[in-house]
Amino acid sequence: MATSDIPLQNLLEEVRSCERCEDLPLGPRPVVRAASTASVLIIGQAPGTRVHASGIPWDDPSGERLRNWMGLTSEQFYDTSRIAIMPMGFCYPGKGRSGDLPPRPECAPLWHEAILESLPNLGLTLLIGQYAQSYYLADHHRNLTERVKRWRDYLPRFLPLVHPSPRNRRWLAQNPWFEKELVPFLRMEVARRIS
Repeated sequence: MATSDIPLQNLLEEVRSCERCEDLPLGPRPVVRAASTASVLIIGQAPGTRVHASGIPWDDPSGERLRNWMGLTSEQFYDTSRIAIMPMGFCYPGKGRSGDLPPRPECAPLWHEAILESLPNLGLTLLIGQYAQSYYLADHHRNLTERVKRWRDYLPRFLPLVHPSPRNRRWLAQNPWFEKELVPFLRMEVARRIS
């Protein structure tokens, strides 16, 4: 481990030992991965039950689709020296009426800024889903579809994406431009930044 990574690893250990939300249905189990050399950051929503159980971010069908969109193997995707993964909510938030509950609101204000300060080599941040986009993009008048359609407006720092959940098959079918235009750009940009 490089000397520059020691403060970041200490911070990540502090995040992983966080128990501020002891009332969560499955208890706290923060999931985050990063190294100071990472050039791409993925900010998603919150871990699901499968990720909560494994402790591995995007260890589910959504992660398979995301890796495909990015053009990465599992080995490349989980290489923290290149790819950092930080959700809006670090723990599984529980089940709601139509899926998982939203990410807990405490996590991002508590941890994101310090983690971002420890990632000096970031060139691209993928904002996956409405919670990450609403937090990081200043255009609160736009909805998720409008943001993702206007993805070029947020470059070079951010790239908004729809969540790769199997629940979004319908959205993908209604928006074929996403896989025809945005996904090839995403693959090219990720390859360029992690090579």
